[in-house]
Amino acid sequence: MNPLIETFYKAFNNLDANTMCSCYHEDIVFEDPAFGRLEGVRAKAMWQMLCESQNDKNFKVEVSNINSNDTEGSAHWEAYYIFSKSGRKVHNKIDAQFEFKDGLIINHKDNFNLHKWARQALGFKGLVIGRTRYFKNKLKAQTNRLLDKYIDEKKLSR
Repeated sequence: MNPLIETFYKAFNNLDANTMCSCYHEDIVFEDPAFGRLEGVRAKAMWQMLCESQNDKNFKVEVSNINSNDTEGSAHWEAYYIFSKSGRKVHNKIDAQFEFKDGLIINHKDNFNLHKWARQALGFKGLVIGRTRYFKNKLKAQTNRLLDKYIDEKKLSR
């Protein structure tokens, strides 16, 4: 079994973005329902931004069902946190798929039920609009604007 996935999620639970990013290949491609497709520096910066946003907060990650070999892997993970914009508790359940190259993660895809997430994070509003294409597009645009701002403030190269 490849220990990279376990290292990645242990670091995430500890909000250690540097270790998380060290698990990623320089040509990493990440994708999830909230951010869409992120490549290279943008994928790494997303984890840095998320870890920083959860410092000194009640954040926890639990990972299970890790399966991997030298070329691919998968895991189930659950995140527990307070969504900052609403102050609401979120328990998000995510299934992840990985591909490895040169001993690092080159492709990482997280899949979760965006409607369930929206319902938890936004309450009634999320329940009503969380399934719509409008919401999905607006969320991706908003998360990517925040990521662009973070990258600019940290002076990270794109």
